[in-house]
Amino acid sequence: MSARQTRKQAAAATNSIHSPKATDEDDNGLMNGNGSAHKGLAREEAKENIFLFWPNVIGYVRIVLAVASLYYMPLHPRTCSILYSVSCLLDALDGYAARIFEQSTRFGAVLDMVTDRCTTSCLLMFLACAFPRWTIIFQGLLALDFSSHYMHMYASLAMGGAETSHKNVDKSRSWMLNLYYTNKTVLFVFCALNELFFIALYLLSFSSPLLSPSLLNSVGEASAAQLQAGGQVNSSVLDQIFVNPYSAAALELARANKMDSFWPWVLAGVSFPVMAGKQIINLVQLIKASKWLAEGDLQARVAQGLPRKQD
Repeated sequence: MSARQTRKQAAAATNSIHSPKATDEDDNGLMNGNGSAHKGLAREEAKENIFLFWPNVIGYVRIVLAVASLYYMPLHPRTCSILYSVSCLLDALDGYAARIFEQSTRFGAVLDMVTDRCTTSCLLMFLACAFPRWTIIFQGLLALDFSSHYMHMYASLAMGGAETSHKNVDKSRSWMLNLYYTNKTVLFVFCALNELFFIALYLLSFSSPLLSPSLLNSVGEASAAQLQAGGQVNSSVLDQIFVNPYSAAALELARANKMDSFWPWVLAGVSFPVMAGKQIINLVQLIKASKWLAEGDLQARVAQGLPRKQD
């Protein structure tokens, strides 16, 4: 064989290795043979546990902290305020985690909203009991909060589709809601200061004789004994793990650990305008969602030929 023929054969072998046809054949071989196994592994790896996504785990921690704050709410304002505040601040962290880990889910969005509504409602219920003369105000705030968010969520799903987020509000529908939901800074400030106002009122119920003088009166031994008897946990193991907030020792600590009302008044004064603005946003949200649903009802009635003309 001549040197020229040898060079031609080597070049042909090299071209066959790098040719698209050879590559396609190799790929087809993988897909027809071992490629199916690779695809099966990919499908198996794609099975994720939504409930264990980091944003949702943070949501569970929020719930635990919120329940703990409710446990200490009647008599331990400092402990309750710290636990409740941390639970609220984690609301911003779960959204950040969802973006970082690309784990935004509908379950997480609903879990976040339900947790917000429930924790705020529980605090408003306590304030209604602490300030009986203002009960109707707290009841109205609770009703507005629930109704506006439910109506807005339902309208987003019914009119925008199942894949539409309740935070996707077009400017043409409401510039106020668009700014509120799309600007993360605005959303955080309004939500945080709204909760801060109610926390400040909660602290004032323990510290301000002007607003709640009855809570500053000393509790007699008979009342303490009644509270202790009514609040006992029927388990010695639980008694060792959880301190009973209604025990006589806890009542003595609560009376001896009274707070000054200066800073709660400052916090209430600073956060009140934002809280009022948040209620206006809730009202606008309720109205806009109602109108959006009514538009859908009109379109559905036209499609059905309603109202039918009666001769």
